[in-house]
Amino acid sequence: MTGTDRSTYPRSSLVLRIHRLYRDRRGTSGIEFALIAPILLMIYLGAFELSVGFNMAQKVSQATSTVADILSQKGEVTPTELDGMKNVALSIMAPFSISKYTLKVSGIRVTAPGVGVVEWSRDEKGGTPYAVNATVSVPADLTVLNTFVVRSEFTVPYELMLFTPPGMKENSLEVINLSENYYYRQRVGLGITCALCR
Repeated sequence: MTGTDRSTYPRSSLVLRIHRLYRDRRGTSGIEFALIAPILLMIYLGAFELSVGFNMAQKVSQATSTVADILSQKGEVTPTELDGMKNVALSIMAPFSISKYTLKVSGIRVTAPGVGVVEWSRDEKGGTPYAVNATVSVPADLTVLNTFVVRSEFTVPYELMLFTPPGMKENSLEVINLSENYYYRQRVGLGITCALCR
């Protein structure tokens, strides 16, 4: 028996089985796939979730901007016209179907840098979210006194489709509010009146 010949060493069957198990590489690729596949699936589904959310956020921004832009071109508005702005916003949001949302439009006269007074306001339910003559803040770059601006505020809850852990309550990680505010200066004239809004 030489020092390098170990084939004749007496070994118990248990040692031989452990040695064979240690050297056996069959099924390694299956185990690797089982470990990596869930991670790859989560990455793919997460990218899909992000793309849908980003697309919806863009539409919220576009809808908010369009509402303010339309109203800023007028010299006078009525409650019916203001109530119709929700249809404009919802049509832009297509193909997303939303049932819970808030839309507020306000006519504001700038009285000081960063400060304005509400002349009229309307929400998606036909209510008055801001009282007439209430003082509100406006962007600091609106420094010209008596400038009239239209502010639109649009908030849409985005419900996560994937990776929502069980037991999560609404308004936690399950729902993300996508919000936008836009200020548009009146195009022509010294103000936009709404005689029936008071």
